[in-house]
Amino acid sequence: MEATKPINPQPKAAPAQPKKAASKDVTSNVGGIKNAFWVILICLALGLCVYLFVMGADANFKVEGGEKHPINMLGTWYMGGWVVPILLTCFFTVIVLSVERFISLKKAAGKGNTTEFVANVKAALKNRDIAKAEDFCRKQQGTVGAVVFATLQKYKEMEKDNVLEKEQKLAAIQQTLEEATALEMPTLQQNLPVIATLTTLGTLLGLLGTVLGMIKSFQAMSNEGSPDSTKLSAGISEALVNTATGIATAALALISYNYYSNKIDNMTYAIDEVGFSIVSTFSATH
Repeated sequence: MEATKPINPQPKAAPAQPKKAASKDVTSNVGGIKNAFWVILICLALGLCVYLFVMGADANFKVEGGEKHPINMLGTWYMGGWVVPILLTCFFTVIVLSVERFISLKKAAGKGNTTEFVANVKAALKNRDIAKAEDFCRKQQGTVGAVVFATLQKYKEMEKDNVLEKEQKLAAIQQTLEEATALEMPTLQQNLPVIATLTTLGTLLGLLGTVLGMIKSFQAMSNEGSPDSTKLSAGISEALVNTATGIATAALALISYNYYSNKIDNMTYAIDEVGFSIVSTFSATH
């Protein structure tokens, strides 16, 4: 009688692998253009194209006696000389960097209202609910959320520490707040120095173009011997377009710089306010 072969038991199913928990860290994710040099080069190419092919188009001039005379504002602008494409480069650069800062600082501000976020975190701290304050940071994201979240992590770490004195713990929390803020500031202020420089540079280039245009006009008049009011007025108008372009560039750059600097200051004030609440809460409860 043949021996019965043992039935192989079915292999046990492998235990289900636990799902990896989603990252709970809060990052500002501001981004932005890291190197404004390439922006300036692209804007220079654009400025040259506009100067040569738009302002310098034949439709903007009439030819009399072998000379081109502008018949509209674009033609007059073209006659401003080689300073015009440089001014256009500055103008386009201000526009591009202003748009870039708008997008970047919108990300830095987070997904909700910063004032409401500060109020919610302060209320959670008042109730000693650190977990709820962390949840507000995860929902807010952005620079303020990231800095406050990093400070709350230090807060929890100091709660578990049994070695340091209370003053040392408070100093460690404050230092974490300051370090997290310092790491975020370069990203927030990125490209603003370029915009600030164009505030002055635009005006100076406009004045340079005007002075060169005036010199050119008076030289032409002196060579002809008898002054011609028509030619003189045309030369002055050609020179003054440089001043107008420079002032427009400087005004736009000034408005942009002050606007974004104010937004950065508001975020910094929000961080300081919440940071003070975190330190005060720890001081009062430990």
